[in-house]
Amino acid sequence: MTTPCLPPPVDAGPKTRHQTVGVRIGNVMVGGGAPIVVQSMTNTDTADVKATVQQVTALARAGSEMVRITVDRDEAAAAVPHIRDALAVRGVDVPLIGDFHYIGHKLLADHPACAEALDKYRINPGNVGFKDKKDRQFGAIVEMAIKYNKAVRIGANWGSLDQELLTHLMDINANSEKPIDARAVTREAMVQSALLSADRAVEIGLPQNKIVLSAKVSAVQDLIAVYRMLASRSDYALHLGLTEAGMGSKGIVASSAAMGILLQDGIGDTIRVSLTPEPNGDRTVEVKVAQEILQTMGFRTFVPLVAACPGCGRTTSTVFQELAQDIQSWIVTSMPEWKRTYPGVENLNVAVMGCIVNGPGESKHADIGISLPGTGEQPTAPVFIDGQKAATLRGPTLAEDFKAMVADYIENRYGRQNAAE
Repeated sequence: MTTPCLPPPVDAGPKTRHQTVGVRIGNVMVGGGAPIVVQSMTNTDTADVKATVQQVTALARAGSEMVRITVDRDEAAAAVPHIRDALAVRGVDVPLIGDFHYIGHKLLADHPACAEALDKYRINPGNVGFKDKKDRQFGAIVEMAIKYNKAVRIGANWGSLDQELLTHLMDINANSEKPIDARAVTREAMVQSALLSADRAVEIGLPQNKIVLSAKVSAVQDLIAVYRMLASRSDYALHLGLTEAGMGSKGIVASSAAMGILLQDGIGDTIRVSLTPEPNGDRTVEVKVAQEILQTMGFRTFVPLVAACPGCGRTTSTVFQELAQDIQSWIVTSMPEWKRTYPGVENLNVAVMGCIVNGPGESKHADIGISLPGTGEQPTAPVFIDGQKAATLRGPTLAEDFKAMVADYIENRYGRQNAAE
């Protein structure tokens, strides 16, 4: 038998973070080595102040650190300062980003209170203007950003790419001795659109530390390729997002696959998961998914992790599933108060396991864990705290008893720790 030995150490962590210039957006820093920021966008009519305030509040309380709102007409622009003021009354201090297309230059000029209230302007170079108007209207928005000391996101988009630039690059490619495929040319057009627009903004006078770039596409491999190109050719702060990701599991999987690879490459300073909600669905799901991507990859911590086994033929009882769901829901509900009372509690690891095969071992690895016995047995479950067996729970109050032990653990670990500090 071969004698066991250890292989050479392998660095399994993320690659070195792509160094970008930091951009201050309201009370949030993006890039410059700051933690990766979670962003979201409303789907209300911005002119409806009440509905927009309610949704921004919900997104912010779910954990969105910046929220983008559509500013598409005069009524929407006029509503922006009222939205900001109503949020302040609620104690919601989240940066607001104005999403401008086609007539952004006019709306900002006609509604100075809107220009002042927003923390960042989002410009799409593909539809800021056409022909001879393009440079003039782009410049007008940049000058407003300079005037009001605002940041700008220059966001190229696959669905509204600058057609002049794309046609020019396609012509060059067609006349090349070794032409590349049209998709690769389109990727290059995306990157050039963002970079040329950013350089133009700097020429006008907008500092680099006021610029964030994005290049949104809807296919995973295209997103990975485009952002690797952007990162290799600039040090602007980068916003990641798979546009039109889709609904449900498709949108979640696609966004996670694309952004996970880029984040592991060290690329990305702020992210958004662009999920299509169910009709009248919960908009905050996109925030939770973004947080889970960052937390499961080890970049941020937002809520305590609950490890739970998937179940198998040894766990035909639903007890552990019900307990895992109960504990997860309880933690999510409790987190707003816990964050205020117990700083650092988001680092807590909890395990809810279903049977005796791996359950005790997994529970020992968690800060606090419970291991149920599996099929055909009465729920008699050992609880492990910091790797040591602390109690055995049984009977109809098992779930409540375990929650009480988790609450005591949080108080003892995070309450005393913070009191001592």
